[in-house]
Amino acid sequence: MASSSDAPASAMALSTVATSYPRKILDYMEGFLVSKTLFTACELGVFDLLLGSQSPLSAEEISQAIGASLDGTQRLLDACTGLELLTAQQQGHGRVYSNTADASHYLTQSSPVSLYHSIQYSSRTIYHCWFHLTDAVREGRNQYEKAFGINSEDLFEALYRSDEEMVKFMHLMNSIWNICGRDVVTAFDLSPFRSVYDLGGCSGAFAKHFTSAYSECTVTIFDLPKVVQVSRQHFVTDGNQRIEFHEGDFFKDPLPEGDLYILSRILHDWTDQRCIELLTRVHQACKPGGGVLLVEALLLEDGSGPLTAQLYSLNMLVQTEGRERTAGQYRALLDAAGFSQVQVRYTGKIYDVVLGYRQG
Repeated sequence: MASSSDAPASAMALSTVATSYPRKILDYMEGFLVSKTLFTACELGVFDLLLGSQSPLSAEEISQAIGASLDGTQRLLDACTGLELLTAQQQGHGRVYSNTADASHYLTQSSPVSLYHSIQYSSRTIYHCWFHLTDAVREGRNQYEKAFGINSEDLFEALYRSDEEMVKFMHLMNSIWNICGRDVVTAFDLSPFRSVYDLGGCSGAFAKHFTSAYSECTVTIFDLPKVVQVSRQHFVTDGNQRIEFHEGDFFKDPLPEGDLYILSRILHDWTDQRCIELLTRVHQACKPGGGVLLVEALLLEDGSGPLTAQLYSLNMLVQTEGRERTAGQYRALLDAAGFSQVQVRYTGKIYDVVLGYRQG
């Protein structure tokens, strides 16, 4: 029980709180409103429509083009203006709307740095899993069964639960590497590695950045047969002559011998035990003097940030078996698998890089 001498201080603190305005708390509380506004504007094609228009458009013109109610469209456009995704100007008796530079660059499907597909995946998959975050925290496991009615004992059977979902996931991977792939592949000088295997390389977006940065290397995407098939059909063209494919399950099938193995956003899906199992298999296949490159969102050693990695770690809880980790934790996993001379590079963007070597 607090002493009587504490009462004035406590009353003063409460008085200060009572007269303040909890802007930060309100922003956090309403954060999902912002996300869903962005998701919806992308899904309805608002930003694509305005990009293709020769001039600003009215709410009525936009509503007709996207097949939505005038009232709902007007409210959506005004919210996007408040979020600084659109600009509005008075014209006659009404307002007309245009994209901001950020919207045209990152929210339209045709942009080379588009985040459109990442936004679609966030809206249609991640958002539904996060509805069950409380259950995930209580139970300590992912929420695919509650969100989609799918058994998640086989993680990638859940992630790739349909061909459509698999293509969406692959588009997600593409959009992320559009904005930070170059920084990741050049964080270290990887030119000495000529034979490179991208384990779980998915759509090949990372492989494209790698072969663009290092003209003497060949990158082989090692992934599940159905992923390889879709990647060949939709993502990697015949013009990508230094990108090859190898079908397999990296936990079960033999790994070919190579100079460098890339595990890009792979280990964060799995428990420590499974990570060591995979890294040990990589170490056994790796040529002496070769290495393994981990690409992940690194937490600070004391767990105090960055916020993006902390939130991603919660996402790993609701979607996978894994977590985001610190550089020290990845170093421990690499040490346990036999790798040494571990080095870390921070890119200043979403993903950082850890490189370990197999001694001769």
